[in-house]
Amino acid sequence: MIKKTTKDKKGTAKKVKSEIKVGVLGSGSFATAIVKMLVENCEVVNWCVRNEFVKGAIELRGHNPTYLTSVSFNLRSLNITTDINEMVAASDIVVLATPSIYLSDAMDRLTVDYRNKIFVSAIKGIVPKANDVVAHYLRNDFEIGFRNQAVIAGPCHAEEVGMERLSYLTIATVEEDVAKQLDQIFSSSFIKVNPSTDILGNEYSAILKNIYAIGAGIASGLGYGDNFIAVFVSNAIREMETFLEAIYEAPRDVNESAYLGDLLVTAYSLFSRNRNLGNLIGKGYTVKSAIQSMNMVAEGYYAAASVYATAKDKKIKTPIIDTIYNILYEEKSAENQFSKLTAKLN
Repeated sequence: MIKKTTKDKKGTAKKVKSEIKVGVLGSGSFATAIVKMLVENCEVVNWCVRNEFVKGAIELRGHNPTYLTSVSFNLRSLNITTDINEMVAASDIVVLATPSIYLSDAMDRLTVDYRNKIFVSAIKGIVPKANDVVAHYLRNDFEIGFRNQAVIAGPCHAEEVGMERLSYLTIATVEEDVAKQLDQIFSSSFIKVNPSTDILGNEYSAILKNIYAIGAGIASGLGYGDNFIAVFVSNAIREMETFLEAIYEAPRDVNESAYLGDLLVTAYSLFSRNRNLGNLIGKGYTVKSAIQSMNMVAEGYYAAASVYATAKDKKIKTPIIDTIYNILYEEKSAENQFSKLTAKLN
Protein backbone atom coordinates (compact mmCIF):
# COMPACT_ATOMS: atom_id res chain seq x y z
CA MET A 1 0.00 0.00 0.00
CA ILE A 2 1.35 3.48 -0.91
CA LYS A 3 1.40 5.82 2.05
CA LYS A 4 0.33 9.42 1.65
CA THR A 5 3.21 11.85 1.95
CA THR A 6 3.72 15.58 2.08
CA LYS A 7 6.83 17.75 2.08
CA ASP A 8 8.28 19.88 4.84
CA LYS A 9 9.74 23.38 4.32
CA LYS A 10 13.00 21.88 3.05
CA GLY A 11 11.15 19.82 0.46
CA THR A 12 11.79 16.51 2.22
CA ALA A 13 9.05 13.91 1.84
CA LYS A 14 7.21 13.28 5.09
CA LYS A 15 4.52 10.68 5.75
CA VAL A 16 1.13 12.05 6.78
CA LYS A 17 -0.21 10.20 9.79
CA SER A 18 -3.66 8.67 9.73
CA GLU A 19 -6.59 10.41 11.38
CA ILE A 20 -8.21 7.06 12.21
CA LYS A 21 -8.92 6.97 15.94
CA VAL A 22 -7.39 3.84 17.44
CA GLY A 23 -7.37 2.47 20.99
CA VAL A 24 -5.45 -0.37 22.64
CA LEU A 25 -6.52 -2.36 25.70
CA GLY A 26 -3.64 -3.90 27.64
CA SER A 27 -0.18 -2.97 28.88
CA GLY A 28 1.78 -6.22 28.50
CA SER A 29 4.56 -6.84 26.01
CA PHE A 30 2.42 -7.41 22.92
CA ALA A 31 0.11 -4.51 23.77
CA THR A 32 3.17 -2.29 24.08
CA ALA A 33 4.49 -3.57 20.74
CA ILE A 34 1.13 -2.84 19.12
CA VAL A 35 1.17 0.71 20.45
CA LYS A 36 4.66 1.09 18.97
CA MET A 37 3.34 -0.10 15.58
CA LEU A 38 0.38 2.26 15.70
CA VAL A 39 2.24 5.43 16.69
CA GLU A 40 4.22 5.05 13.46
CA ASN A 41 1.03 5.85 11.54
CA CYS A 42 -1.52 7.45 13.91
CA GLU A 43 -1.58 10.96 15.27
CA VAL A 44 -2.71 9.72 18.69
CA VAL A 45 -3.21 6.27 20.17
CA ASN A 46 -5.70 5.89 23.03
CA TRP A 47 -3.99 3.45 25.38
CA CYS A 48 -5.92 1.82 28.24
CA VAL A 49 -3.40 0.39 30.69
CA ARG A 50 -3.77 -1.84 33.71
CA ASN A 51 -3.54 0.60 36.61
CA GLU A 52 -2.53 4.07 37.75
CA PHE A 53 1.05 2.99 38.46
CA VAL A 54 1.62 1.95 34.84
CA LYS A 55 -0.13 5.10 33.59
CA GLY A 56 1.94 7.35 35.80
CA ALA A 57 5.20 5.64 34.92
CA ILE A 58 4.60 5.97 31.17
CA GLU A 59 3.58 9.62 31.53
CA LEU A 60 6.68 10.31 33.63
CA ARG A 61 9.34 8.40 31.71
CA GLY A 62 7.83 7.73 28.27
CA HIS A 63 8.08 3.95 28.42
CA ASN A 64 6.31 0.95 29.92
CA PRO A 65 7.88 0.30 33.34
CA THR A 66 7.51 -3.49 33.11
CA TYR A 67 7.43 -4.69 29.48
CA LEU A 68 9.57 -3.68 26.49
CA THR A 69 11.15 -1.05 28.71
CA SER A 70 13.63 -0.02 26.00
CA VAL A 71 10.80 1.26 23.77
CA SER A 72 10.37 5.01 24.22
CA PHE A 73 7.21 6.88 23.25
CA ASN A 74 6.57 10.48 22.35
CA LEU A 75 3.89 11.32 24.91
CA ARG A 76 2.19 13.66 22.45
CA SER A 77 1.27 10.50 20.49
CA LEU A 78 -0.46 8.86 23.46
CA ASN A 79 -3.68 9.41 25.34
CA ILE A 80 -3.22 7.14 28.36
CA THR A 81 -6.08 6.06 30.61
CA THR A 82 -7.10 3.27 32.96
CA ASP A 83 -10.76 3.58 31.94
CA ILE A 84 -11.89 1.24 29.14
CA ASN A 85 -14.95 3.41 28.51
CA GLU A 86 -12.84 6.50 27.94
CA MET A 87 -10.63 4.58 25.51
CA VAL A 88 -13.49 2.98 23.56
CA ALA A 89 -15.48 6.23 23.35
CA ALA A 90 -12.47 8.01 21.83
CA SER A 91 -11.69 5.25 19.30
CA ASP A 92 -13.14 3.96 16.04
CA ILE A 93 -10.93 0.86 16.12
CA VAL A 94 -10.27 -0.96 19.40
CA VAL A 95 -7.37 -3.42 19.65
CA LEU A 96 -7.78 -5.99 22.43
CA ALA A 97 -4.31 -7.02 23.61
CA THR A 98 -4.78 -8.14 27.20
CA PRO A 99 -4.21 -11.78 28.25
CA SER A 100 -7.34 -13.84 27.62
CA ILE A 101 -7.81 -14.57 31.32
CA TYR A 102 -8.29 -10.83 32.00
CA LEU A 103 -10.43 -9.89 29.00
CA SER A 104 -13.88 -10.50 30.47
CA ASP A 105 -13.07 -8.44 33.59
CA ALA A 106 -12.28 -5.49 31.35
CA MET A 107 -15.16 -5.96 28.92
CA ASP A 108 -17.68 -6.32 31.73
CA ARG A 109 -16.95 -2.69 32.65
CA LEU A 110 -17.91 -1.49 29.18
CA THR A 111 -20.93 0.85 29.30
CA VAL A 112 -20.42 3.25 26.36
CA ASP A 113 -21.95 2.67 22.93
CA TYR A 114 -19.64 0.40 20.92
CA ARG A 115 -22.02 -0.72 18.15
CA ASN A 116 -20.16 1.02 15.32
CA LYS A 117 -16.64 0.21 16.56
CA ILE A 118 -14.25 -2.29 14.99
CA PHE A 119 -12.78 -4.71 17.54
CA VAL A 120 -9.42 -6.25 16.66
CA SER A 121 -8.28 -9.24 18.73
CA ALA A 122 -4.56 -9.60 19.32
CA ILE A 123 -5.33 -12.20 22.01
CA LYS A 124 -4.01 -15.71 21.48
CA GLY A 125 -6.00 -17.63 24.05
CA ILE A 126 -9.36 -18.92 25.23
CA VAL A 127 -11.65 -16.61 27.24
CA PRO A 128 -12.26 -18.59 30.46
CA LYS A 129 -15.66 -17.04 31.20
CA ALA A 130 -16.99 -18.19 27.82
CA ASN A 131 -14.68 -21.19 27.36
CA ASP A 132 -14.40 -20.01 23.77
CA VAL A 133 -12.29 -17.96 21.37
CA VAL A 134 -12.48 -14.17 21.46
CA ALA A 135 -14.41 -13.96 18.16
CA HIS A 136 -17.26 -16.06 19.55
CA TYR A 137 -17.12 -14.30 22.93
CA LEU A 138 -17.53 -10.87 21.32
CA ARG A 139 -20.34 -12.11 19.08
CA ASN A 140 -22.26 -14.02 21.75
CA ASP A 141 -21.80 -11.77 24.79
CA PHE A 142 -21.63 -8.32 23.14
CA GLU A 143 -23.38 -8.83 19.80
CA ILE A 144 -20.28 -7.71 17.91
CA GLY A 145 -20.60 -9.53 14.60
CA PHE A 146 -17.74 -10.78 12.45
CA ARG A 147 -18.15 -7.76 10.14
CA ASN A 148 -17.01 -5.58 13.04
CA GLN A 149 -14.16 -7.86 14.02
CA ALA A 150 -10.62 -8.61 12.97
CA VAL A 151 -7.90 -10.94 14.25
CA ILE A 152 -4.15 -10.29 14.35
CA ALA A 153 -1.86 -13.29 13.85
CA GLY A 154 1.92 -13.59 13.61
CA PRO A 155 4.67 -14.55 13.37
CA CYS A 156 5.43 -11.43 15.36
CA HIS A 157 7.24 -11.50 18.71
CA ALA A 158 6.83 -8.29 20.68
CA GLU A 159 10.52 -8.15 21.55
CA GLU A 160 11.55 -8.02 17.87
CA VAL A 161 8.95 -5.34 17.15
CA GLY A 162 10.53 -3.33 19.96
CA MET A 163 13.89 -3.65 18.20
CA GLU A 164 12.26 -2.72 14.86
CA ARG A 165 13.31 -6.01 13.28
CA LEU A 166 11.27 -6.76 10.17
CA SER A 167 8.11 -8.63 11.23
CA TYR A 168 4.96 -9.84 9.49
CA LEU A 169 1.38 -9.54 10.68
CA THR A 170 -1.55 -11.40 9.21
CA ILE A 171 -4.76 -9.47 9.80
CA ALA A 172 -7.97 -11.41 9.18
CA THR A 173 -11.27 -9.65 8.53
CA VAL A 174 -14.24 -10.28 6.27
CA GLU A 175 -14.69 -6.59 5.35
CA GLU A 176 -12.46 -5.16 2.63
CA ASP A 177 -12.78 -1.57 3.93
CA VAL A 178 -11.72 -2.69 7.40
CA ALA A 179 -8.76 -4.56 5.91
CA LYS A 180 -7.61 -1.39 4.14
CA GLN A 181 -7.88 0.68 7.31
CA LEU A 182 -5.92 -1.85 9.34
CA ASP A 183 -3.23 -2.09 6.69
CA GLN A 184 -2.93 1.69 6.79
CA ILE A 185 -2.44 1.91 10.55
CA PHE A 186 -0.20 -1.13 11.04
CA SER A 187 2.15 -1.19 8.02
CA SER A 188 5.53 0.47 8.45
CA SER A 189 9.19 0.07 7.51
CA PHE A 190 9.45 -2.83 9.98
CA ILE A 191 5.90 -4.25 9.83
CA LYS A 192 4.51 -5.98 6.74
CA VAL A 193 0.78 -6.80 6.73
CA ASN A 194 -0.73 -9.82 4.99
CA PRO A 195 -4.53 -9.89 4.54
CA SER A 196 -6.77 -12.87 5.30
CA THR A 197 -10.48 -13.59 5.60
CA ASP A 198 -10.01 -16.65 7.85
CA ILE A 199 -10.96 -15.08 11.19
CA LEU A 200 -11.61 -18.27 13.13
CA GLY A 201 -8.79 -20.21 11.48
CA ASN A 202 -6.25 -17.55 12.36
CA GLU A 203 -7.57 -17.28 15.89
CA TYR A 204 -7.57 -21.01 16.56
CA SER A 205 -4.13 -21.49 14.97
CA ALA A 206 -2.69 -18.76 17.21
CA ILE A 207 -4.05 -20.67 20.21
CA LEU A 208 -2.90 -24.09 19.03
CA LYS A 209 0.66 -22.97 18.26
CA ASN A 210 1.05 -21.86 21.89
CA ILE A 211 0.11 -25.35 23.08
CA TYR A 212 2.50 -26.96 20.62
CA ALA A 213 5.25 -24.55 21.69
CA ILE A 214 4.88 -25.78 25.26
CA GLY A 215 5.43 -29.28 23.87
CA ALA A 216 8.54 -28.20 21.97
CA GLY A 217 9.87 -26.64 25.16
CA ILE A 218 9.17 -29.79 27.16
CA ALA A 219 11.03 -31.85 24.56
CA SER A 220 14.01 -29.50 24.74
CA GLY A 221 14.01 -29.59 28.54
CA LEU A 222 13.91 -33.39 28.48
CA GLY A 223 17.01 -33.44 26.28
CA TYR A 224 15.50 -34.24 22.91
CA GLY A 225 17.52 -32.68 20.11
CA ASP A 226 16.82 -30.62 17.03
CA ASN A 227 16.08 -33.71 14.93
CA PHE A 228 13.20 -34.79 17.14
CA ILE A 229 11.82 -31.29 17.60
CA ALA A 230 11.74 -30.84 13.81
CA VAL A 231 9.66 -34.02 13.54
CA PHE A 232 7.48 -32.84 16.44
CA VAL A 233 6.76 -29.49 14.75
CA SER A 234 6.04 -31.08 11.35
CA ASN A 235 3.53 -33.39 13.02
CA ALA A 236 2.08 -30.45 14.96
CA ILE A 237 1.27 -28.47 11.79
CA ARG A 238 -0.53 -31.51 10.36
CA GLU A 239 -2.46 -31.96 13.60
CA MET A 240 -3.33 -28.24 13.52
CA GLU A 241 -4.70 -28.63 9.99
CA THR A 242 -6.86 -31.58 11.07
CA PHE A 243 -8.20 -29.60 14.04
CA LEU A 244 -8.95 -26.47 12.00
CA GLU A 245 -10.77 -28.40 9.29
CA ALA A 246 -12.95 -30.11 11.91
CA ILE A 247 -13.76 -26.84 13.69
CA TYR A 248 -14.24 -24.46 10.76
CA GLU A 249 -13.85 -25.40 7.11
CA ALA A 250 -12.48 -22.58 4.97
CA PRO A 251 -10.05 -22.17 2.09
CA ARG A 252 -6.69 -21.95 3.86
CA ASP A 253 -3.11 -23.12 3.44
CA VAL A 254 -1.53 -24.00 6.76
CA ASN A 255 1.91 -23.57 5.20
CA GLU A 256 1.35 -19.79 5.14
CA SER A 257 3.11 -17.64 7.70
CA ALA A 258 0.04 -17.05 9.89
CA TYR A 259 -0.15 -20.78 10.59
CA LEU A 260 3.19 -22.54 10.02
CA GLY A 261 5.33 -19.42 10.43
CA ASP A 262 3.72 -18.51 13.74
CA LEU A 263 4.09 -22.10 14.94
CA LEU A 264 7.78 -22.17 14.01
CA VAL A 265 8.72 -18.94 15.76
CA THR A 266 6.74 -19.84 18.88
CA ALA A 267 8.20 -23.34 19.04
CA TYR A 268 11.82 -22.32 18.48
CA SER A 269 12.35 -18.74 19.63
CA LEU A 270 13.92 -17.97 22.99
CA PHE A 271 11.44 -15.07 23.19
CA SER A 272 8.57 -17.58 23.33
CA ARG A 273 7.03 -17.64 26.81
CA ASN A 274 5.15 -20.87 25.99
CA ARG A 275 8.32 -22.63 24.89
CA ASN A 276 10.07 -21.36 28.01
CA LEU A 277 7.26 -22.70 30.21
CA GLY A 278 7.58 -26.11 28.58
CA ASN A 279 11.35 -26.06 28.91
CA LEU A 280 11.07 -25.56 32.67
CA ILE A 281 8.61 -28.45 32.95
CA GLY A 282 10.90 -30.67 30.88
CA LYS A 283 13.77 -29.85 33.21
CA GLY A 284 11.78 -31.07 36.21
CA TYR A 285 9.82 -28.07 37.48
CA THR A 286 6.28 -28.80 38.54
CA VAL A 287 3.68 -27.11 36.36
CA LYS A 288 2.71 -24.80 39.22
CA SER A 289 6.28 -23.77 40.03
CA ALA A 290 7.09 -23.23 36.33
CA ILE A 291 4.11 -20.90 35.93
CA GLN A 292 4.97 -19.02 39.13
CA SER A 293 8.55 -18.47 37.96
CA MET A 294 7.40 -16.56 34.87
CA ASN A 295 6.43 -12.89 34.90
CA MET A 296 4.27 -13.17 31.77
CA VAL A 297 1.18 -15.23 30.94
CA ALA A 298 1.77 -18.37 28.87
CA GLU A 299 -1.55 -18.58 27.01
CA GLY A 300 -0.96 -22.16 25.95
CA TYR A 301 -1.38 -23.46 29.48
CA TYR A 302 -4.85 -21.98 29.91
CA ALA A 303 -5.93 -22.96 26.39
CA ALA A 304 -4.82 -26.60 26.59
CA ALA A 305 -7.75 -27.78 28.72
CA SER A 306 -10.38 -26.17 26.49
CA VAL A 307 -8.78 -27.35 23.24
CA TYR A 308 -8.39 -30.87 24.62
CA ALA A 309 -12.09 -30.95 25.58
CA THR A 310 -13.09 -29.63 22.14
CA ALA A 311 -11.00 -32.27 20.40
CA LYS A 312 -12.63 -35.01 22.43
CA ASP A 313 -16.12 -33.60 21.85
CA LYS A 314 -15.51 -33.40 18.08
CA LYS A 315 -13.69 -36.77 18.04
CA ILE A 316 -10.58 -35.21 16.53
CA LYS A 317 -7.38 -37.25 16.79
CA THR A 318 -4.84 -34.99 18.49
CA PRO A 319 -2.04 -37.10 20.04
CA ILE A 320 0.21 -34.09 20.63
CA ILE A 321 -2.47 -32.02 22.36
CA ASP A 322 -3.43 -35.09 24.40
CA THR A 323 0.18 -35.52 25.52
CA ILE A 324 0.57 -31.89 26.59
CA TYR A 325 -2.80 -31.90 28.36
CA ASN A 326 -1.83 -35.03 30.32
CA ILE A 327 1.37 -33.37 31.49
CA LEU A 328 -0.21 -30.02 32.36
CA TYR A 329 -3.47 -31.13 33.92
CA GLU A 330 -3.23 -34.84 34.77
CA GLU A 331 0.21 -34.48 36.39
CA LYS A 332 1.59 -37.31 34.28
CA SER A 333 5.32 -37.72 33.82
CA ALA A 334 6.65 -35.60 30.96
CA GLU A 335 9.36 -38.17 30.28
CA ASN A 336 6.89 -41.06 30.04
CA GLN A 337 4.36 -39.09 28.00
CA PHE A 338 6.95 -38.05 25.41
CA SER A 339 8.35 -41.56 25.27
CA LYS A 340 4.88 -42.76 24.27
CA LEU A 341 4.41 -39.87 21.84
CA THR A 342 7.58 -40.73 19.89
CA ALA A 343 5.89 -43.92 18.65
CA LYS A 344 3.00 -41.90 17.19
CA LEU A 345 5.07 -39.38 15.21
CA ASN A 346 6.50 -39.80 11.75
